[in-house]
Amino acid sequence: MKAANYGYSRQVDLGFDEAIDKTKAELKKQGFGVLTEVNIQSTLKSKLNVDIEKYSILGACNPPAAYQALKAEAEIGLMLPCNVIVYQKDGKTFASTILPTVAMAMIDNDGLAQAAQKIEKSLITAIDGI
Repeated sequence: MKAANYGYSRQVDLGFDEAIDKTKAELKKQGFGVLTEVNIQSTLKSKLNVDIEKYSILGACNPPAAYQALKAEAEIGLMLPCNVIVYQKDGKTFASTILPTVAMAMIDNDGLAQAAQKIEKSLITAIDGI
């Protein structure tokens, strides 16, 4: 497990498809739904004819937290939903999440900072559960 400057990541002992399913299940346990799923591998193949290892971006949303954030800061929608990624690198599978406290630190709003802390804890718990 490692913490990047802006994300939290860990290697998971699952195949890619299993990791996607488990990530969605763990997000659901934490009150998140997946609004979007972008298969970067197939997108880059179809648009640029390049091959990369499996890589997907999940747009995760926790409705009560999103509502709280929107009440605190109307333009926070520019940073929603929270991105969670599942990818393979050198044949190993990883799951990562954005750290909302870091991503939203540029916004001077105490209410938003409190919401970001709560969401971040839930996202990390989801990643640790995979």
